[in-house]
Amino acid sequence: MRSFPGGSSALIDSFRAGEERALARAISVVEDQAPGFEALLDELRPSVGRARRIGVTGPPGAGKSTLTARFARLLRNEGNRVGIIAVDPTSPFTGGALLGDRIRMAELAIEPGIFIRSMASRGSVGGLATAATEAADLMDAFGFDRVILETLGVGQSELEIAAAADSTVVVLVPESGDGIQAMKAGLMEVADLFCVNKADRPGADRLVKEIEVMKAIRAGRTMRGIPRHHARIAAGSGSAALDLPAGDEDEEDSRREDSPSSWEVPVLKTVATEGEGIDELAASVDGHFEAIRSTGELEARRSHALLDQTRRILIRRAEASALSAWKAVENEFLEELLAGRMTPYAVAERLDREK
Repeated sequence: MRSFPGGSSALIDSFRAGEERALARAISVVEDQAPGFEALLDELRPSVGRARRIGVTGPPGAGKSTLTARFARLLRNEGNRVGIIAVDPTSPFTGGALLGDRIRMAELAIEPGIFIRSMASRGSVGGLATAATEAADLMDAFGFDRVILETLGVGQSELEIAAAADSTVVVLVPESGDGIQAMKAGLMEVADLFCVNKADRPGADRLVKEIEVMKAIRAGRTMRGIPRHHARIAAGSGSAALDLPAGDEDEEDSRREDSPSSWEVPVLKTVATEGEGIDELAASVDGHFEAIRSTGELEARRSHALLDQTRRILIRRAEASALSAWKAVENEFLEELLAGRMTPYAVAERLDREK
């Protein structure tokens, strides 16, 4: 018999019987990296891959939790079972999540068919710990139709969510200069859908236009129909400019726009507190999923996600092994380090050779 947490397969049996307490326990086992947690995940892996995974990300204060709650309720009303993973900031004292997202979603806590789990980011660069991806695997294996991953929203490092979700919604708000921040943070590359939340506030239409312009810049369509600067060569002072044929450029634009694998990223407006725009958001998420499935991009995304998850598991194992080795010898090098007879690099090199 394989070694599972608790020394038996009782957790697996309860999990497969559909007991939510077993799901909660399994997520805790994975989050805490209890002995046997990888064996647990490995045993359940064959049941993973049926759920659609939806990422919700963006800066703090954008209303992601309220939007997620409204979206989850709509999905549930359509007959879907919904799992939500809300990645909260990690407490610097306990290492646990602050549970803010779960508090804001309290109205869903007793909703049958909806399961909410807050998790600590645990210092993960992208605000989405490897454990959160594995928790999504558990929700998938448990039988949820949709799994929503709502992330920390730290701006510069949100790209990690793209590897874990089939569709990623980037939530922005009008008054905080998010248009420029979206470009700086690389969120243009992450977003499959943009959502301007709190759209009843001044500046919402302006932000929508800014995002549309940035989309056009990225797609190379900002000057469509206007000769590019490199297509006009000045003949000298006082001379007329020479217009070069633009046929190749137009053909390039046409190929870009007509590409069957392209998805035109929509910019939606919502007022999550009032439930406005949630129907359109859900329809767009469904539209995106169908678009990438029909072109084969869904399979490619999930293949990439699987490779990325494997890479992160290897890194986690290597880091755990290195930390264990270091704790066993760290005091041996303190005097040498303080005296300057060894440098941190020399210590690391020596330990690496002795592995």
